[in-house]
Amino acid sequence: MNIHAIVSTFSIEEQHRFVTYLEKKNKRKDVKNIQLFKLLVNDELTSKEICIKLYKKDNKVALYALRKRLFQSLIDFIANVNLEEVNSVDMQIIKYIIASRNFLLHNKPKVAYKILDKAETLASEHHLFSILNEIYHTKIQYAYTNPAVDINALIAAFKDNQKNHFHEDQLNIVYAKIRQTLNDITYKGEIIDFETILNRTLKEHNISLTESMSFKSLYQLMTIISISAFVTNDYMKIEPFLINMYTSIESYKPKDTQHFYHIEVLYIIANTLFRNKKFTESMFYLELMLKQMSLKQKKYYNTFKLKYNLLLGLNLNYSLQQDKAIQLLESFKIPKHADIESLLDIYLSLVMIYIQKGEHKKAHHIFSKFHHSDKWYITKAGTEWVLKKNLIEIILHIELQHIDLVESRLMSFKRRYYNHLKQINQERVITYLSLIESYYKQPEIVTSKAFKIKVENSFEWIEVQREDIFVMSFYAWLKSKMENVPLYLTTINLIKQAQAVN
Repeated sequence: MNIHAIVSTFSIEEQHRFVTYLEKKNKRKDVKNIQLFKLLVNDELTSKEICIKLYKKDNKVALYALRKRLFQSLIDFIANVNLEEVNSVDMQIIKYIIASRNFLLHNKPKVAYKILDKAETLASEHHLFSILNEIYHTKIQYAYTNPAVDINALIAAFKDNQKNHFHEDQLNIVYAKIRQTLNDITYKGEIIDFETILNRTLKEHNISLTESMSFKSLYQLMTIISISAFVTNDYMKIEPFLINMYTSIESYKPKDTQHFYHIEVLYIIANTLFRNKKFTESMFYLELMLKQMSLKQKKYYNTFKLKYNLLLGLNLNYSLQQDKAIQLLESFKIPKHADIESLLDIYLSLVMIYIQKGEHKKAHHIFSKFHHSDKWYITKAGTEWVLKKNLIEIILHIELQHIDLVESRLMSFKRRYYNHLKQINQERVITYLSLIESYYKQPEIVTSKAFKIKVENSFEWIEVQREDIFVMSFYAWLKSKMENVPLYLTTINLIKQAQAVN
């Protein structure tokens, strides 16, 4: 029972509503479930300390029983809230269907079909294909009772809906398979020919991008496409598709029942634009995302707040608003959150920004918080994150002149990750590290013409607009040493070159 994980998803408004729910549910005023909930919200005490706070002694048995009751109350509360809010449209349509069937049984077909028409309109607007199936089934079944009904038109609509329903199911299967593939690549470090698997899986399930889709389907499709960009580091290719698909589906406005997926879709677009160094456009979609997060009594605000503010902070940093970015990200450098991957990203981003700013001691202070093993971080944030973390650590120790640590981290990185990098065709990381090692061992050569020529000949350069923004940031550190120009200024100049091409 991970009650901490459940409680951490609650907004302030939901916390107040849950306390009110417990107060109404409790039969006596001295129960401890509200006290326990408030202690868990604050998340400052250990289990032993909570015991003493509640029972004046270390009573593990009583605390376990109390936690079990609170867990059940949390589940009941969440279920009730979702029935009231998330599925309000679904429930209304189901009521229409039940009422219409009642009228049909009492031989009132005209009234029944008027109600079914309302249900069909509502279900179509919200892309509720399974419920539409029930509506068409009922309409066709009782078509003989209503001479005004065009049964052929009904059958045609029913078959079209079946296609849409099947398409959504197939997309869900593809999504699950591709996410499993990503999991193998990112969290297990397996070497997989992703693009071949992607194309084969889409073809295998006959996925058509022209089909009518809900926000959930769009989110799943966008995630699949974004995974391809993640693996190939080519976000330019997918940007027009993502924006065009969103613009197209937005006109349907199926927001009420798919609010969560609407937010996810906006985040994917904003992140893609950021990776393509289009910061103004990215922040435009982040603003749309924030508006959606603020709806429905901020139901999903807490779920997305770290992802939103992380991406906003990164956009600010690369838009010549570094101090504002630091202030924002520092405020979200919280001890715990259910979204541990975004939390780790915030910490690592702050380390990167402080290095860019030249405040290496502050960067090191934050980096010292990473006390888990690489294996643990791979399970939480993925292999790419761990590779970035290790490269940043080497750069940080060079800046701080921690000579012994630089040597040991270089050896460790080579031993652990060189074979993996070769297998995934990322030899340029190995090349980059060898150049860093050359600079670390002979700092005086970095500004020489020979070293600059060596760097120029070491990489197979790609178009600057297609280059990944984080890859550019790593290269900027080496370039800043070569040109003896501050790192942040060097980084911004590289970004501006890419933007000029875009």
